[in-house]
Amino acid sequence: MFVVDTNVLLYAANGQCAEHDRCLRLVSEWRETEATWCVTWGILYEFLSVSTHRKETAHAASLSDSWRFIDGLLQSPGLQVLTETDRHSAIVEATFAEVPGLSGRHLHDAHTAILMREHGISRIVTRDTGFHRFPFLEVIDPLTGSWELHESRPGGPNPYARTRLAKSPRRPRVPASRPAGRR
Repeated sequence: MFVVDTNVLLYAANGQCAEHDRCLRLVSEWRETEATWCVTWGILYEFLSVSTHRKETAHAASLSDSWRFIDGLLQSPGLQVLTETDRHSAIVEATFAEVPGLSGRHLHDAHTAILMREHGISRIVTRDTGFHRFPFLEVIDPLTGSWELHESRPGGPNPYARTRLAKSPRRPRVPASRPAGRR
């Protein structure tokens, strides 16, 4: 049992990125199996957000096209969507104590990691190296020779980015300048 992160789904859906073929093949295989694989609603909403983001996405999809992709996933016989249980609060508290320094954008990943812990799942298939901060997770890069390898590589670029230039994920975004006359 494993969780598939947003970036793998984005690569599978975006035929314009180099990672597309490998990730589409994996997602297609998982969709056809009765073996359990998982996502969270947060992952699905993040997919919808990124895939339809017109200002930051070179090949933005329509919401209906993105939802069709998600709906196809939800039809998979083995897919489970993880949700909070009555133990959620205690696991949040334990995880926050165990992984100091979580804040801001890392809390989305923390929510995914906490849900995984809550459901006894330790493997996540992702290119997001931020998941390495959670010592109870095994981070698996889908672009290795076999996604089942127990090692990871640094994360790749946003599969929908307008440019393929590497940007530091720690650099703050600079707001675009406003046209003259607008305040």
